[in-house]
Amino acid sequence: MSLSRSPSPIPGGGWSSPGLDLPSGRSSPAKMHFPPSPNPGTVTWESARMKSQGVAGYPSFSTQNQGFFTRNMRRISSGLPSFTTHDEMGSAEKEKRRRTPWRIPLLGRAQLLVARMSRKWKIRAMIVLFFLACYTLFHITPLHYYWRRSSWLGGGQKFLIILAANVGGGVMEWKGAREWAIERDSVRNKKKYVARWGYDLEIVDMSTKKRYAHEWRESWEKVDSIRNSFRKYPNAEWIWWLDLNTFIMEPSYSLQSHIFNNLEDHMYRDINEFNPLNFSHPLTANYLDPESLSPEGDGNPDSVNLLMSQDCAGFNLGSFFVRRSDWTDRLLDIWWDPVSYEQKHMEWEHKEQSALQQLYSTQPWIRSHTGFLPQRMINSFPTGACDANGNDTRIHYNENDRDFLVNMAGCEFGRDCWGEMYNFRELSYYLNRNPWERFKEDLVAAIWYKLTGQKVRL
Repeated sequence: MSLSRSPSPIPGGGWSSPGLDLPSGRSSPAKMHFPPSPNPGTVTWESARMKSQGVAGYPSFSTQNQGFFTRNMRRISSGLPSFTTHDEMGSAEKEKRRRTPWRIPLLGRAQLLVARMSRKWKIRAMIVLFFLACYTLFHITPLHYYWRRSSWLGGGQKFLIILAANVGGGVMEWKGAREWAIERDSVRNKKKYVARWGYDLEIVDMSTKKRYAHEWRESWEKVDSIRNSFRKYPNAEWIWWLDLNTFIMEPSYSLQSHIFNNLEDHMYRDINEFNPLNFSHPLTANYLDPESLSPEGDGNPDSVNLLMSQDCAGFNLGSFFVRRSDWTDRLLDIWWDPVSYEQKHMEWEHKEQSALQQLYSTQPWIRSHTGFLPQRMINSFPTGACDANGNDTRIHYNENDRDFLVNMAGCEFGRDCWGEMYNFRELSYYLNRNPWERFKEDLVAAIWYKLTGQKVRL
């Protein structure tokens, strides 16, 4: 086999150099003839020159610059990453890289995706993004508080919630850790509710104050607090009074949707429908006008200025509504009258509550503007309250019906106030979990418990 495919410069083939005179596998016509060398074994300058001329004069087959890697070397090398240390990088290159903006591959992909979308899909994507932005603005950000509060959208500024706190602890009583915990949970519950629906919240101190030199009127101050709140919040139309031992179980219910949008359907004005105190209704005096003689008053729900519920013992003022009106101003003045308090406070076991019952039983003008709501609509009781024998479907809280509010009235008399508050707080959280929380707790935590035997709260 030939060591080279190039032709030999010597006529007849072969090489004059030692070791290269093997027979060539290719024959080429010799274009030039050289005289024989006197000494074939030696290489002279003339023969070398003639050989060079002969090689230059004959075309030869060569693979130089003809391979794949050789032909594409520049293209392959330019596509490979280059690694340059900071020491090798010049100042100009550093400045160029510093000024070059970062490229975000994800943004580029998004732009490419939008460019490839048809016009129909672009319109659909814009509609989806619009509704997503509206949901974020009006339901997630604090902006939803203001639009729900405005009079032409939500109307939240028409409602004021008054929460009775007891900072001083009451008469001859100091608050312990449980009492502080109850107050903390109750206040937080009401703050979250008003922040969600755009209502106002007034937290009043119900610790005893000596309003008059001769009396201590603990719990009577709710009357004076309502009157002062009407002056402080001129845009408030309805005031919702709540005792401290109350907890809003369903914060997703607004007062408008739950009660006032369909007040006529929820309210009853004839106390004979549920009359635990056996009031004689209506009054039958000859001097009364037709409105006072009617068990339903004038039949107009807009004329109702006082909304409350009844439990097994009569009126319950742990949760009630009162509307701004001249009628309300008159009622509050008479209700707060110190003369009637001085004469009757020893007979009124439930203080201001018993005073209102007395006014309702004797004053026809109060009956004609008073309405009643089912107790479980605004004032459910926990099991054991008001009836130790069992559950009363008219009074006690029902988890399946998702009652709006629970009032732990009388828990300080033989019941555990903090235990009830804690249980209802946890139940409210469980019932109002969002889909993500349900997924974590009902699926992930359950699987973890089966695998490890340990309960975890995610």
